[in-house]
Amino acid sequence: MKNNSKLIGTGMLTAITASLCCITPVLALIAGTSGIASAFSWIEPFRPYLIGLTVFVLGFAWYQKLKPQKEIDCECETDEKPKFIQSKRFLGIVTVFAIVMLAFPYYSGIFYTNTEKQITVVYKSDIKTTEFKIDGMTCASCEAHVNHEVNKLNGIVNSKASYEKGNAIIEFDKTKTNELEIEKAINSTGYKVTDKK
Repeated sequence: MKNNSKLIGTGMLTAITASLCCITPVLALIAGTSGIASAFSWIEPFRPYLIGLTVFVLGFAWYQKLKPQKEIDCECETDEKPKFIQSKRFLGIVTVFAIVMLAFPYYSGIFYTNTEKQITVVYKSDIKTTEFKIDGMTCASCEAHVNHEVNKLNGIVNSKASYEKGNAIIEFDKTKTNELEIEKAINSTGYKVTDKK
């Protein structure tokens, strides 16, 4: 029974660790400390292994919990109810928690408030598009964080960050904002602009 509790704890720990790089930007936004968002981006390359470990550990814990117990000829009284932490219900809660944590990058955008605004463009010639190369983004949550910060600026027409390409393509009204302000907004998230075109 103690072994099963250790498996459950390990499964929960690996699920949290696998999603730490994606949860940090949301926690940073909530706490108002955007700069720490990229602190756990180094975990991203290990995410597939951590997911595999989580699935293996929780699968083994379920196997241990559901396998038939051997009958022992004993005159002892064993009608004792197992502790909650050793129950199937607790293992089920941990499994659901692990699934929610592992899927976090896919629904993390709901935590960012909608920063879209009505844009009034006086002259089309005032609209400029710049690509910012960004270091440190590892998932959709990172993209949402960058877009959220950039869209707070006045004059942003469109912001499209991509962690896969390591960039953000920003369309803006150059009479209302400039590349330096946009770069500062991106850098404030903890991810760093390395180049702009």
